[in-house]
Amino acid sequence: MTTTITMDRAGRVVLPKAVRDELNLSAGDSLELSSDSDGLTLRPARASGRMIRKGGFWVFRSEGKPITLEESNRWLQEIREERERKHLGLAE
Repeated sequence: MTTTITMDRAGRVVLPKAVRDELNLSAGDSLELSSDSDGLTLRPARASGRMIRKGGFWVFRSEGKPITLEESNRWLQEIREERERKHLGLAE
């Protein structure tokens, strides 16, 4: 897909919805920017999957790479600890 976008005074650009949908991007996702003499390249930073909250449930958002059991257990532990802090009124 090729399209033209405009940068505002603060240097921001908006990625068209069709591009965000095609690349499965949502608010908060990180992007990698590289530049050379020919121009700019913007790519999703897909280091690993992540857990997102969707409709009151935690959902693993896969970036096409399987996760290890250790990663899964670590994320679950982090979620449980966050839930416990909220329950005890210790949340940030």
